[in-house]
Amino acid sequence: MEPPSLRVALDANVLIAGVRLPRWPFEVMRAATRGLFDLVLPEQVVVEARRHLPHHAQQAALDAFLVGSRYEELPMPLSDRVTANLDLVRSAKDVPIALALLDGRADIFVTNDRDFTAPDATAKRLNARVRIMLVAVFLRDVLGWSPEALETIRDRRWEDLASVVEDQ
Repeated sequence: MEPPSLRVALDANVLIAGVRLPRWPFEVMRAATRGLFDLVLPEQVVVEARRHLPHHAQQAALDAFLVGSRYEELPMPLSDRVTANLDLVRSAKDVPIALALLDGRADIFVTNDRDFTAPDATAKRLNARVRIMLVAVFLRDVLGWSPEALETIRDRRWEDLASVVEDQ
């Protein structure tokens, strides 16, 4: 019997950064399209990413990623549940995302948002069920990237990818 796949959720800041620049968030998104884990996205995350990617080309890139990743959308919780769980994360605006992660049985939430990653930012009941990880930590600890590999793309630009393709 095959073990269950890892259920990984990405925050809007990861999607936005991954569409804008080919750095660490981009590589996490590429791993999702390669099926290295099951991608689950709270509905609010997708809405926020769309709102912060105003250009048509950025919207098209996000749409292509969403289709290619075959993600599962996690529905938003009802407002009364949100109100009853305001102590789940530091920022009230993030409570619906945290509840969607719990309801959707996410194993890992990849984000660069300090309202999730700071040591005092999340309640123990969220941390007990969902591992909150920074992008580079996810690449290193889950996907097995070496520190050297991470460093090579820290400041990568789209032009750098174009030259790699031309060399092949």
